[in-house]
Amino acid sequence: RHTRFKCDWSSDVCSSDLPAGGQLSRIDFAAADANLTAAGQDALARVATQVANTERRIQVNAYASGTQETVSAARRLSLSRALNVRSYLIEQGVRSTRIDVRAIGLPEDNGPADRVDILLLTP
Repeated sequence: RHTRFKCDWSSDVCSSDLPAGGQLSRIDFAAADANLTAAGQDALARVATQVANTERRIQVNAYASGTQETVSAARRLSLSRALNVRSYLIEQGVRSTRIDVRAIGLPEDNGPADRVDILLLTP
């Protein structure tokens, strides 16, 4: 299922249909680093183009590698990553009120440990 959204003809930004919800992008990070890479910035710019002129909400889920002894440090690192992603999306035109941030810390799934997943929330 897809949902059509408005085009912003004044800025020549018009994307095709957005999915009803689900993962839009995954941003990989180097271990113990919260800085966005050039590839990460490119991926976030594409996300921003898709959602900036819509009323849709996105969720930023941030993860970091670690052990059960370093859970707190992993949570802090994941928060730094999430806030860097949020700031970049805001700079790209996504309204702050449309971005939910979750600093998860240690991943509980089989995905890469050092990452941020960008999810499009269902309307």
